[in-house]
Order: sequence, then structure tokens, then C-alpha cells
Amino acid sequence: MASAPKRLKTGPKIGTHNGHFHADEALAVHMLRMLPTYHDSPLVRTRDPKLLETCHIVVDVGGEYDPQRNRYDHHQRGFATTFPGRETKLSSAGLVFKHFGRAIIAQKLGGGGIGEDAPEVELLHNKLYESFVEALDAHDNGISLYDPAAVSAAGLEKRFSEGGFTLGAVVARLNPNWNEEKHSDPDEAQVAEDLKFNEASLRIGEEFERDLDYYATAWLPARSIVQAAFDRRTEFDPEGRLLVFEGQSVPWKDHLYSLEDGKPTVLYVLYPESAKPGAKWRIQCVPESKDSFASRKPLPEAWRGFRDEELDSIAGIAGCVFVHAAGFIGGNKTFEGAKEMASKAMA
Repeated sequence: MASAPKRLKTGPKIGTHNGHFHADEALAVHMLRMLPTYHDSPLVRTRDPKLLETCHIVVDVGGEYDPQRNRYDHHQRGFATTFPGRETKLSSAGLVFKHFGRAIIAQKLGGGGIGEDAPEVELLHNKLYESFVEALDAHDNGISLYDPAAVSAAGLEKRFSEGGFTLGAVVARLNPNWNEEKHSDPDEAQVAEDLKFNEASLRIGEEFERDLDYYATAWLPARSIVQAAFDRRTEFDPEGRLLVFEGQSVPWKDHLYSLEDGKPTVLYVLYPESAKPGAKWRIQCVPESKDSFASRKPLPEAWRGFRDEELDSIAGIAGCVFVHAAGFIGGNKTFEGAKEMASKAMA
């Protein structure tokens, strides 16, 4: 994980604005410092154009987007740049990730041995933007997750507070409170504010690096396993409705939806609870979408909430362990039993 920025830096200067800070420039600065070029860069937080001119790269201030000059602001009139294939207008985080994200990912995957144009780099670049960075772009540009007019027309209201634990709120709460006493010396006051910003940049950066680490070391290696299971699915069901992992389960949802390419066929995923010999098997329903609680085909209602011998009797299948009351997952002592549960559920 990242280490706290040092007070004394000797690399090319990074510039951003002073005052109230936000998640987008906090992450933008952290991402830059992940790269060798800016690893030891001092940070200049100001709105003074003359001071910003001394910076090698400037983010979230200056009213200019010019990659050739390393200027990455998004507040100027007429700015409408988006990430390829997405509709959300970029903030400074999205701009930095758009231009430097591939280098960060290639460095994570193996440094000089993997080029920024490698397919796996492109895959992770898109995935990390959609799963992490885009939320910051939307937050900073005032874009709601759902269309407010459509939500209002549907009469939908929140049932409870989310507690403010969004990526934006994680950074926002690190700003000084309005009634905190400021140092009488402007330079000392700026130093104190910059320390708060560095804390916020480290905080949001740690979350970004956790996502990068997960997708690079767990999510990406799972793709080939899901691909192999997807290619073999007709061995277990002529219509290809079963995905079977014979070693152990891996993160499969994103990869499955991608491999299906808009033509959903898989209804159930079968996998052992562990890699140990004799492990019990699970049968899991494929959700209608990644974040949906609705399954493409839930397990039969008559099975739900029952266990062991009682479930054996109801389902007419030996070795049943359980079926969840919501019908999205169940278990059996053997692969053959789990496969029979899937066959009967499909019928």
C-alpha cells in the first residue's frame, strides 16, 4: 500500500488549488505519485497563475485541459471530455486516469515487461474506471447516480441514510471544520491545510490501490478460469446453462456477463466449497445483472428454507445440505447431487 507523502520532495512539481479540497484532485495527486516521474514531487496548492506556471503538471485548477502541457482542469466552459465508452464528464481524477492509468496498471502488472497497450492493461483500465474512478467524476460534476426526474416520477424515497460513506465523503470529512482556528501566519495556515490534503490524498489513494491490487492479482487471473469453464459448459448441459468450476470458485460475474456478450444462457454456477477432497458443492443462481438481487432462474420455491434430510425428501435428491430462503443459492454433499438440483430446477 501507499506510504505517507514526505514533507521534502525533489521531483517535478505537481500543482492543484488550495482551499477546500475534494476527492477528485486528492486521487489525481495520489495516482501521479504512484509513477516514477512524480514519486518524489512536491505539491503546490495555489490559485496563483504565476505559481502554477512553475509546476510540471497541474490538476483541477487553471482552466485548461492540454495533455501536451500537462494541464488537467475540467472547470472551463465547454469542457465535455469523457472516458472512452462512458458518458460521465471527467473530473481531474478521470483526466489523470485517462492519460496515466495505463502506465499505473502496467507498472502494477510487471513494469517494463508489460506494455501499456497490452490487452490485460486495456481490460483493467476500463474496469477500474467503471468500478472506482467514474464515481468520483460524477460526484465532482454533480451527476446523480439515478435520473432525479425519473426517481421523483416513480415516487421513490430513500428508506434510510447511507451514513455518508461515499468516496467523496471519505475525503470531504478530512477538510478542516468551518470553526477550527486557523494559524495567524498565512504560510503556516497553508502548511496545515496541505497536511490535511496529503492525509486525504493518502486515504483515497489507499482505497484506489486496494481496488487496483484486487483487480490485478485476483480478478484478472480469474478470467482465464471462467473462460475455460464457459467453453466447457455444454459438457454439463446441452443448452450451456451450467457453469462448473471443478477446483474452486473464483470471481465470475463480471467475466461471465462479458463472455456471454449480451446473450444470457447460463442459469446456475456449480463449485466446491473448498479445494479439499470430498468438499461439499454449491449451486448458485446467476443474477439478472451484477448488482441485482433477482436471479435469472431462482431455485424452486418449494425447496427454499429447508435443509438436510427434509430437503432430500422434498426435492427427491440425496445429499442436500440447504437452499437459502431467498432461493439464490443451495448446497449438496456431492457434485452429482448439486448437478441434479440444477437439472430439476431447470426443468
